[in-house]
Amino acid sequence: MISEEQFQKEISLIIENAIREDVGDGDHSSLACIPQNAKGKAKLLVKDKCILAGVEFARQTFNYVDEDLSMEVLINDGQQVNFGDVAFYVEGSSQSILKAERLVLNAMQRMSAIATKTSYFVSLLEGTQTKILDTRKTTPGIRALEKWAVTIGGGENHRFALYDMIMLKDNHIDFAGGITKAIEKTKLYLKESKKNLKIIVEARNLTEVEEILKSTGIYRILLDNFSYEDTKKAVALIGNKSLVESSGGINENTIRKYAECGVDYISSGALTHSVYNKDLSLKAI
Repeated sequence: MISEEQFQKEISLIIENAIREDVGDGDHSSLACIPQNAKGKAKLLVKDKCILAGVEFARQTFNYVDEDLSMEVLINDGQQVNFGDVAFYVEGSSQSILKAERLVLNAMQRMSAIATKTSYFVSLLEGTQTKILDTRKTTPGIRALEKWAVTIGGGENHRFALYDMIMLKDNHIDFAGGITKAIEKTKLYLKESKKNLKIIVEARNLTEVEEILKSTGIYRILLDNFSYEDTKKAVALIGNKSLVESSGGINENTIRKYAECGVDYISSGALTHSVYNKDLSLKAI
């Protein structure tokens, strides 16, 4: 996984690029009708029942736009909110508030949707040892935001990107000439490049699980599109030799059954790619 420092750099890049994209050479609507020295105050109004996410991101965005803007936070990230709740107030330059408004709302609406869905999936796993993971199936350019929202909702992050973990999937295995060859080549690469990266290997059936187990040093075995019965058999085969992850079309109707098979993790792209933004608005007061 990436470090906290790396993660914060990603967030800073998102803010910088989003403001560049949205503001360009100036917010001419505000510049045209609002005096430069005008002061104002606005509230973040919740218009949906959800798990709130993005309050800290809003703080960083406001600070980037204008370090003199001040926030009074009433509801923190990860808390349940309902229609009519006020999450925070922001006060300062009216022009600055308006410049940051759309980025704050776009991010918080999507982050809250992801956190809410993640929290629901976590609740479905209650009482099991299984943890929910996100994937790389994220919106290009804002992965850090979406993975942040997953953690706010109580889930855990899978690898951040291609560079922080080795994950040998079906295409890697087929291109490399098979599971054993892919693993051997990977270990040699890590040794020669002096990289310390964990290795996950995907299995498509029980025969592939058995072949993976012939190699040592595998951090996690990913069971892709396994049935419940084969998942139970795979968990028994693997034992404590490796962690076990299930993936492939798992949804709210099936996630509990897969968890009860004894897997350590379930990964779901739906946490980030299949959500509907929550309704939040920033209102001048």
